[in-house]
Amino acid sequence: QAQLVESGGGLVQPGGSLRLSCATSGIAFSANDMAWYRQVQGRRREFVARISQSGWTHYVDFLKGRFTISRDNTKNTVYLQMNSLKPEDTAIYYCNSVPNLNYWGQGTQVTVSS
Repeated sequence: QAQLVESGGGLVQPGGSLRLSCATSGIAFSANDMAWYRQVQGRRREFVARISQSGWTHYVDFLKGRFTISRDNTKNTVYLQMNSLKPEDTAIYYCNSVPNLNYWGQGTQVTVSS
């Protein structure tokens, strides 16, 4: 049974940084591309970043340069380093494989506010 457990969110001031983690189990982690998404209440979940099995990365344009996705295949974990955070980055952040599983974890709340 697949499990995706996101962590690392919290309250941070504008300009601050956070590192999100997504620990996975029950999936062939090293054989899958992985991605981060985010969702603001009342809006659709949106793509943030993707990392391939080999480490190739892709970001949504407006986040490029501030966020960095990485993975550790020995720990079945994908990370999202978020720098220079802005209030509009406030959302619940989720990870999933690509293609997406029919299952989403609980996500981790990121709140950027002074």
